[in-house]
Amino acid sequence: MARLAGRTYVHSEVRDIVVSAYKDLEIEQPTKVYKYAETGFKDGGQFKPHKTHRNGLSVDFMTPVKDMNGKSVHLPTNVLNKLGYNIELDANGHYDGMYIDYEAIAAHVVALHKQAKEHGHDLWRVIFDPKLQPNLYKTKCAQYLKENIQFSKKRSWVRHDEHYHVDFAIPCK
Repeated sequence: MARLAGRTYVHSEVRDIVVSAYKDLEIEQPTKVYKYAETGFKDGGQFKPHKTHRNGLSVDFMTPVKDMNGKSVHLPTNVLNKLGYNIELDANGHYDGMYIDYEAIAAHVVALHKQAKEHGHDLWRVIFDPKLQPNLYKTKCAQYLKENIQFSKKRSWVRHDEHYHVDFAIPCK
């Protein structure tokens, strides 16, 4: 898919944090599958249609879902659904026989935060549909999320249900 070419560059510290978080999740959540999406251009700059993703410090992650048997599966991403960005989950977090795995999202955000701290950095914010956020506070990671993660409280220009957006707080030269 030529369209994806060149749209997955990040700051080297962000790369290290994301890779380390995935390694942690291999141990903590071995049956879960995760998928990153768009990040940015090699040289930064405007990154349509995103309003952010200009400096290598923003990463979109596709929302982890389970199938009706409870198995962790990837949300489908292809050119027909704009690489997943055109998917709309219903008010209960369901889409085409799949449903949001809030435990997996929460564990991922916690792993990203812990690794950011381990690398001497932090997360600035996480954007995820405010109407779906209460479900994250019903997970095993609820207390950690409440104490450490700043979620955007207002709906952004796109819903952020099929993906969640993470901005890293890393100083750049």
